[in-house]
Amino acid sequence: MATEATTTPPVTGETHATTEAHGGGEHGPTLLGLSAEGWVYTGVSIFFIVAFVFFKAHRKILAGLDSRIADAKRMLDEAASVRTEAESLLAKAKAQSDASAGDAKAIIANAEAEAKTLLKKAESDTKDLIARRTRMAEDRIGAAERTAIAEVRTKAATLSAAAAGALIANNHTSAHDKALVDKTIAGLDRLI
Repeated sequence: MATEATTTPPVTGETHATTEAHGGGEHGPTLLGLSAEGWVYTGVSIFFIVAFVFFKAHRKILAGLDSRIADAKRMLDEAASVRTEAESLLAKAKAQSDASAGDAKAIIANAEAEAKTLLKKAESDTKDLIARRTRMAEDRIGAAERTAIAEVRTKAATLSAAAAGALIANNHTSAHDKALVDKTIAGLDRLI
């Protein structure tokens, strides 16, 4: 905006400034009553009309949008199928996990029952072993007692025979022996 300032000679000693404004804006060249902006709008409008009427741009745009929509739907369908498959795999994994947990519990229960059975068998076997060892010890003690008794009897018989032999040798004479032999011979006649 251009402003012009003029000063007039002071009438009463004061200075006055006046400003003149030219029309409120710049005016450019016009053609057929349209400014440069008007012609830009007109050119763009003609371009769009030609693009839509002659080159069928709206159909190409709609076809492009339709293909993008179809691609998006296909991607959504793939995502849905992948999600369904993932949910199926998750359900399978949960079922296998639950089955594994059940199997583990069954294995643990089976192992505990087997351990109890083995413990009972070990206790029974231990009792049987103790009983057998006790019987074997008692048999050995009995055998040792019998052997000791037999040895004592043998020694007693040996000592008794020796003592009897010594007594007979000391107390009997040949006359006594002759009378004893005669008596034994006489007793033989009766047996015949």
